Amino acid sequence: MAFSNILAAVGDAGRFQVIHVIFLIIPMMMLASHNLLQNFSAATPGHRCRVPWMENASRGDHGDSSWNSSEEDLLRVAIPWEQDSLSRCSRYVRPQWQLLLNDSADVSDQVGIEGCVDGWEFDSSEFSSTIVTEWCLVCENQGMKQMAQSVYMAGVLIGAIVMGGLADIFGRRNVMLVNNLIVAVTGTCAAFSPSINAYIVARFLLGLGIMGSYLNAYSLGLEWLDTRHRVVFATTMAYAYTTGQFVLAGLAYAIRDWRSLQFCVSAPYFLFFAFSWFHPESARWLMLQGRYKDALKGFKHVAKINSRNITNDLLSVEVLKKAMESSSVPTKKTYTAFDLLKLVELRRRTFIISLIWFATSFCYFGVAMNLQGFRMNIFVLMLIFSAVDFPATLVVLAMISFIGRRAATGTPLLLAGCTCIAVVFIPADMELLRTSFAVVGKGAVAGAFNTLFLVAGEIYPTVIRQVGMGTTSTMARVGGMLAPLVTISGEIYPLLPQIIYGGVSLIAGLVAFLLPEMLNKPLPDTIEDLRCQNMRKSKRQANGEKATATSLLVSKTLQESDI
Repeated sequence: MAFSNILAAVGDAGRFQVIHVIFLIIPMMMLASHNLLQNFSAATPGHRCRVPWMENASRGDHGDSSWNSSEEDLLRVAIPWEQDSLSRCSRYVRPQWQLLLNDSADVSDQVGIEGCVDGWEFDSSEFSSTIVTEWCLVCENQGMKQMAQSVYMAGVLIGAIVMGGLADIFGRRNVMLVNNLIVAVTGTCAAFSPSINAYIVARFLLGLGIMGSYLNAYSLGLEWLDTRHRVVFATTMAYAYTTGQFVLAGLAYAIRDWRSLQFCVSAPYFLFFAFSWFHPESARWLMLQGRYKDALKGFKHVAKINSRNITNDLLSVEVLKKAMESSSVPTKKTYTAFDLLKLVELRRRTFIISLIWFATSFCYFGVAMNLQGFRMNIFVLMLIFSAVDFPATLVVLAMISFIGRRAATGTPLLLAGCTCIAVVFIPADMELLRTSFAVVGKGAVAGAFNTLFLVAGEIYPTVIRQVGMGTTSTMARVGGMLAPLVTISGEIYPLLPQIIYGGVSLIAGLVAFLLPEMLNKPLPDTIEDLRCQNMRKSKRQANGEKATATSLLVSKTLQESDI
């Protein structure tokens, strides 16, 4: 009896699977809250240099009852004018009182200008507190804000590499449990961080835990479901993440203090840790480890919840052993990540899919983490950016099923790249149009993300599929880690980040059409299957060239006979 038959006997789509999936997708909603949290917790409000003497003047401590200058006048005297607004990072060493008498008076080039030596004043109308306002991450310190997000993504990268390997040793459920606890503890520590350095360390560990929780929840969900419901599960997980973006927008609107918001999105993981004990360990993994008695307990637990009466003749340790023997992979060779580059059949596919992973994540986080750059209400914009994912996912799923995998991957990336580049040519005062293009681009790249898990799994044979997916998907974490740093290039030229994001997305979109098309084709199981596919493809090409040459020869013969 194969594993699928055993799962069908105890119930492969029953009450247990419903509860199992619900308990897995609830934490998924909070994944978006952590990935995109710094849009709100690290928002940069309007700011200017703090001017102590101006504060005294506003309180009437100047000792002169005739003083009646407004705050706007005093700011003009104290802060230099840069382009269309007052400077955010400098002030006059001495007040320029002549500007009170004549607003159009010139300020000498020799006038002393200094940095914000007394700190900054921040606009608190939108956020009562952010990490930027608390630790003054502006002007020469603004790079620390982007560094905090990049370090978080570095934690996600390491988590993707380390936690997957640990799950193969200790089990999916156990590693997921530990990572849920890590997220709860480190997220709470981040909320109470005494310094920016402590915050960055806590966020790094949080990123490591959040990825370990997600990857193992995904595997645990798939391995207790039959083949028919796996696509449904994957789609449900994708929509859970999108719903989580709505949750984040609502929480951020209600909670304007960054510490309270950080704690609010982290504390639920204590509850997730508690109810994650409900999930039994993956029976597939237990059987691969030779732990047949534990696997048998898991099957009986599932059968009980699904109200299935299973006799010892249908389910026993001996039956599980026979199932493993009958479903073993027809090869004993173990492949590693080095084989992805060493084997000719895999090298080209690995380079292409790695670039696509990188570009998709790079463009996604580049756009999604720059909501303040569009000069719209950040909470409304977050809702719009979230809503576009729903139709985008449906369109991409339709393309996957009817047009093909290559088109479903390459077309959204090309569209995202075009919209990013188009923003460069739209005047700054046409903010609504610029935002509309950004929303379309974000939806397109989110749709491409949803195809990658399927595409990356199909292009590799069974014997190296997990290695291929795990290794290449780490490039997505690299892209997410570098995306916030590219935002800093906006200080050189404001639209430069859009050009970079768009250019990388366009290149990946074109390269995606070089992938093998797997629509309605069987999955390869071994490296030999790939070699056979390549041989058949080469043979078809040779036959085509031979047919073309024959056709040309016949045409030439007919022309000569006419002559």
